[in-house]
Amino acid sequence: MADETPILRFEGISKRFAAVTALSTVSFAIREGECHALVGENGAGKSTLGKIVAGIHQPSSGVMYLRGEPVRLNSPLEAVRAGIGMVHQELCFCPNLTVAENLCLGHLPGRWGFLDRREMRLRARGMLAEIGAEIDVDTPIAALSTGQEQMVQIAGAVGTGARIIVMDEPTSSLASGEAQRLFELIDRLKARGATLIYVSHRLEEIFRLCESVTVLRDGQHIETCPIGELSMERIVQLMIGRSVTDYFPEHLGGSPGDELLRVEGLTSAGRFHDVSFTVHAGEVVGLAGLVGAGRSEIAQAIFGLDPHVTGRVFVHGREVAIRSPRQAMDLGIGFLPEDRKTQGLVLSMGGRANLTLPILNRLSRMGFVRTGPERALTKRYFERLRVRTPHMDAEVWSLSGGNQQKIAMAKWLASESRVLLIDEPTRGVDVGAKAEIHALIDDLAREGAAVLLISSELPEVLNLSTRLIVLREGRQMGELRRSEASQEALMRLMAGVVKREAG
Repeated sequence: MADETPILRFEGISKRFAAVTALSTVSFAIREGECHALVGENGAGKSTLGKIVAGIHQPSSGVMYLRGEPVRLNSPLEAVRAGIGMVHQELCFCPNLTVAENLCLGHLPGRWGFLDRREMRLRARGMLAEIGAEIDVDTPIAALSTGQEQMVQIAGAVGTGARIIVMDEPTSSLASGEAQRLFELIDRLKARGATLIYVSHRLEEIFRLCESVTVLRDGQHIETCPIGELSMERIVQLMIGRSVTDYFPEHLGGSPGDELLRVEGLTSAGRFHDVSFTVHAGEVVGLAGLVGAGRSEIAQAIFGLDPHVTGRVFVHGREVAIRSPRQAMDLGIGFLPEDRKTQGLVLSMGGRANLTLPILNRLSRMGFVRTGPERALTKRYFERLRVRTPHMDAEVWSLSGGNQQKIAMAKWLASESRVLLIDEPTRGVDVGAKAEIHALIDDLAREGAAVLLISSELPEVLNLSTRLIVLREGRQMGELRRSEASQEALMRLMAGVVKREAG
């Protein structure tokens, strides 16, 4: 039984960033030894509160109490010394250093004034073994997959011996097997008396792991109560202030138009082999497969990012050779990549500059951008996608993940792309933003776009797609019409149990 004395208590915590209020007089308590969920829409203040606990941010006002004593943590190092660790939503490593060097960076072992590399490797292997991750500690971080990086970060937080661990969207980049191992680790940590603050948009994880839930909305505390007193529907209603029903795509009632994209025998050595499919105007074609199946790599190749790809690509019925993203954009192809922060956006630039980046030639005259039309275009698409930002030139890094994703999508809408390659459109966004993005994808198909949709969430790809193409280890396992598709049918193809010919 966990001690009823709060290990953490927040009294009137507020945090302001210039003119933006991220948290406003938030007050609640967290019991020792529990997994406490922190939920809310993007921009609700969850990550900000987690970073205050971890010493990354300091509150503008209010007091945080640790084991009943007021405390102000002025740095992550002070937090670590207080027994607090954090698993960040955004991965933060030195990519040129090895796994061992990153894991031991804050406390490098020495011997006679020199780095003891043997001891460093032993420590790193122990941290990884603790969470059941089999990763070579001599591998540079840059060579790891996103999921492996996330596991290393989790190992680092647990390996400090922290008694309080903040986990901010820890499964957003993990495959199902890795996520299951994380859940088992959390169960072991709770059994040892550790306290976890668990931030996630995946409500099924909240009900699997957590004893209590705190809901934030627009930076304010809405409710804290035991998980047993809530349903998923009630949590969603508290998060967004309204109920959300399952979205049924309207484009499914129409008939597909002309063929806008066709690939034949698309092959890239070591990535995917002999992939062929078509996408018509008014269609959403889903690409389904386990992590490593080659889904993202196929989209990247179509967009001109793979110089080694072979095969044939047809756009509007005409064979084309796409060797660069610029060529793809000139052909009316847009690409929303899986990693919006490093591939989809320029974080140091404002929302307006990001949105108009692909179409500056259209907005320019005599080498100068016409700011009037640019601002009008940005206003139109910010309103259409309901982007929440202090102003259209606010730097993108300062916005929530959901608003960043909306801007990443808006730039391809503004470019009027007829073929859209959309990779993991709702990763790391809340249920309200997810519903809006689903409706937007449906709108695009109804307006005659051809959409190739990649998603690891089977309910999402099943609900939105007209047809589904299933991949396994880079090879096409089959194609399913919507009427035939189910999670079981998809999983059988993804696992290689059966192979189904298109038809």
